[in-house]
Amino acid sequence: MERRKFTRSLTTSLGALSLTNGFGQSILSSQNKKLGIALVGLGNYATRQLAPALLTTKLCELKAIVTGTPSKAKQWKKNHDLKDHQIYDYDNFDTIVNNEEIDIVYVVLPNNMHKDFTIRAFKAGKHVICEKPMAMNAQEAAEMVAAAKEANRELFVGYRLHYEPHHRESIRLCREEAFGKIKFFEGGFGFRIGNPNQWRLKKAYGGGALMDVGIYVIQAARYTIEKEPIAVTASGFKTDLVKFKEVDELITWQMEFPNGVVANCTTSFSASTNHLYVAAENGFIRISPAYGYGGLGGHTRKYKFDFPQVNQQALHMDGISDHLVNGVSHLNTDGEEGLKDMKIIDAIFTSVEHEGKRILV
Repeated sequence: MERRKFTRSLTTSLGALSLTNGFGQSILSSQNKKLGIALVGLGNYATRQLAPALLTTKLCELKAIVTGTPSKAKQWKKNHDLKDHQIYDYDNFDTIVNNEEIDIVYVVLPNNMHKDFTIRAFKAGKHVICEKPMAMNAQEAAEMVAAAKEANRELFVGYRLHYEPHHRESIRLCREEAFGKIKFFEGGFGFRIGNPNQWRLKKAYGGGALMDVGIYVIQAARYTIEKEPIAVTASGFKTDLVKFKEVDELITWQMEFPNGVVANCTTSFSASTNHLYVAAENGFIRISPAYGYGGLGGHTRKYKFDFPQVNQQALHMDGISDHLVNGVSHLNTDGEEGLKDMKIIDAIFTSVEHEGKRILV
C-alpha cells in the first residue's frame, strides 16, 4: 500500500477501532454491553494509565478493583463510582467467581504475584490480561498458559505497543520487505530509577531492568525481524553495588536469528535510552522515542512518520475485548507470546551468570 494512503487508513482504523463490523453494525450488538474489567493491584500504572484509559474505551469498562489498601479502595470507590460488591481485597479475590459483571481480570501486580492471581482468575472463570513480564520465568509462564487452556479461558499480556501506530507501521514495512531483507536490529530501553526501596529493585519480586523494560526491546526485535532467536549472548554491568545489590543494573545482549540476522540490545536502570533501529538491504526504520506511553516519533530513509499520538492502553484493552466478543485478531498479544519472551529472558540471565556464554534458546 502506498505510504500516505496507508497512513490515513491506519489512523482512521485506530480511531474507530472495534466500533463496527464489516457490515456497519455495532460489534456490541452480540451482547449489548461492554466487557467488565477488574483491576488487580492499584499501583502507578493502574492509577495513572489503565484507569484513565478505561474512561475512553468503547468495548470494556472498569467493573471492579482488587487492593490490599483500604484507603485506596475508598478513594477508587469514590472516584470511579464503584459499589461495595465491586471492591475486593486479596483474601476474598476468589469470590469474583460470583460476579457476572466481570469478564476480564487485569493483573497489575509485582511480577512474583502474576502467576498466582492469573491462575486464581482462571479458576473463577475469567479471562486474564497479565502485565509484562507475564511471570518470573518460563516455567511459570508455561504453567499459566496451561491453566488458561484447562479453564477454557484466554490469557493475554500487556503488550500495548502492538496497537501503537508507529510500531504498526514498522511491522508493516518489515513484513512487506519495503527496504529489502532485514540485516540488523539495534535497540535500547532504560531510565534512571529513583526510590531505592521500590519492588523493582527486589529480586524476590522479579525486579531488575531486563524484566521491567528490557522486555520491550526483546519484543521489538522479534516483531520486526519476524523470527525467533536461536541463541543469545549477554553481559551484565553494575556501577552501584548497593542500589543494585539484588537485581541487574545494565545488561547488553545479542540475539542471533536465522539467516544471520543479529539484534544488539541494551537495558538499564541507571541510564536513559529509548529507541529501535532496523537496518535492511536498501533502507532503515527508526523509532525514537520508541517505548513510552506517548511522544513517539519515527522515520525511514524516505519519509517521516506522521501518525497521531494515541491512548495505547485503551486500544490494547479494546482490541482484546473485540477479540473476545467477535474473534477479531488481538495482534499477537496472547500468553504464548509472553512465554516466548520469558524463554529469551531466562537465556539472557543464564548467559550473564556464565560470563557471556552463548546460550541456545
